[in-house]
Amino acid sequence: MLAVAQVDYIRHEVNQKGETYASVGRRMGIDPRTVTKYANQEEFTKKEKQQRKSPVMDPVKPILDKWIKEDLKKKRKYHRTAKRMFQELEKFHSFKGSYRTVRNYVSERKRELKENMESAALPLESIPGTAQVDFGTAPFKYHTEVIDLPYLVISFPNSNTFYFQVFPSENTECLLEGLQRMFQHMGGVPKTIRFDNLSPAVKKVRAKGERELTETFDRFVLHYGFTYEFCNPGKGNEKGHVEAMVKYVRNNFLLPENIILELDPFNETLWEMAEQDRDRLHYEKGILQSELFKEDQENWLLLPEKRFECARYEEIKSDKYGFISIDKKQYSTSPRFAKQNVRVCITYNDITILEENNEVIVKHPRLYGIKRKSMVWQPYLNLLSKRPRAIKYSGIYEQFPPIWTEYLLDCTEEEQKSALRLLGGLLKNDDFSLLNEALQLASTHGHPDTDQIKHCFYSLLNQNDAHTAITPKVSIPNVPNATRGLSHYDSFFQKGGISQ
Repeated sequence: MLAVAQVDYIRHEVNQKGETYASVGRRMGIDPRTVTKYANQEEFTKKEKQQRKSPVMDPVKPILDKWIKEDLKKKRKYHRTAKRMFQELEKFHSFKGSYRTVRNYVSERKRELKENMESAALPLESIPGTAQVDFGTAPFKYHTEVIDLPYLVISFPNSNTFYFQVFPSENTECLLEGLQRMFQHMGGVPKTIRFDNLSPAVKKVRAKGERELTETFDRFVLHYGFTYEFCNPGKGNEKGHVEAMVKYVRNNFLLPENIILELDPFNETLWEMAEQDRDRLHYEKGILQSELFKEDQENWLLLPEKRFECARYEEIKSDKYGFISIDKKQYSTSPRFAKQNVRVCITYNDITILEENNEVIVKHPRLYGIKRKSMVWQPYLNLLSKRPRAIKYSGIYEQFPPIWTEYLLDCTEEEQKSALRLLGGLLKNDDFSLLNEALQLASTHGHPDTDQIKHCFYSLLNQNDAHTAITPKVSIPNVPNATRGLSHYDSFFQKGGISQ
């Protein structure tokens, strides 16, 4: 049986353009008699096939249907063969039919299911297992400051449910990290996901609705195997469910401002919030949303065996100080790589700088907000402690805290070596705070040497350490108070302990 589009083509070519049956048949690679049949057909009502009872196959059809539907969620190489299904039926279900009967049923049923999937023209809201994705923005209290942060929402229109996660940005790495977290928590992947034309996913919208995807998003789709849909430009209403859910999440979970110190622990609390919200009736269907969500789960694709690396790699040339720039933020490498190309692995929370053989040079937390520079000092201090003269010509003085810049400028070459070795040994997590205090304290009476700075550093460190009393585990007997001096001898003599 020909597809509807093929029949339309035949009828147009023959009846409207006057083409011969033979010429249309040659073009389409089909028999001219088939062209004649469809060109002149008057009745297109689909005739229902007469269903005959099959005492052998009917009991196992539901089992075969279940296996076929399970396989359609997997990669093709993991599908059961008809022969394997036949063997399973014989072994576990006392099947007495033939392999050929099973093979024919499986082949026909797979074709029917695939046709149904391809021809489904229902609104996305009516199909279990599909999803919509978008970002929203909400205010948060970070220390004493109120800042706006984006949050990623995935909504399931069939069940009116959702998940969400908060991120520092709306870049590609945050989008993919958020989707992957959700897939892993859900234990499955929606068959179809509709997006707005998010810049982390779509590099360019071309004519006739064609999209040029970002390279990382394209690989992510291939890895998880879902079908993506994008709204037409200016048609945000095509993802109306997730837009409504973005507002619902903000109003019910993110206002007034939540206090956050670290995003990862905060995000871990959001899974349960979303799941508890399902214990209510669907606004139209009158069924618990938690029950409808089970329908979504049954229609998801299976997770792949391995996680996707939500990262992009770039080749970037460093400046004369060994710094590279990513999204207008600067990250140090090492003096050895000044004015050289380095390979950079960029994730949503890390910037890892690599050599050509992929060995790590240095790793930075990714910068967001107003901070514009990240400096890892160890590679610089190790080199400069051996070659202190180079420090005057490298421009590295500009990177030190001002108090250390002034101190190093006043040092002799030997003092510089000693000071840089001291910094290399005491600097932890690239935090100069305590070292700055130590240098300031040591400089009270003039230009200090490194021993004085070290002494002040450990004095300050010990002051900052919290000391706790040790409670003994054994009972200690009461001891009489000790008295100092010789007064107890006087009392001894007064009682006549010694005669004069």
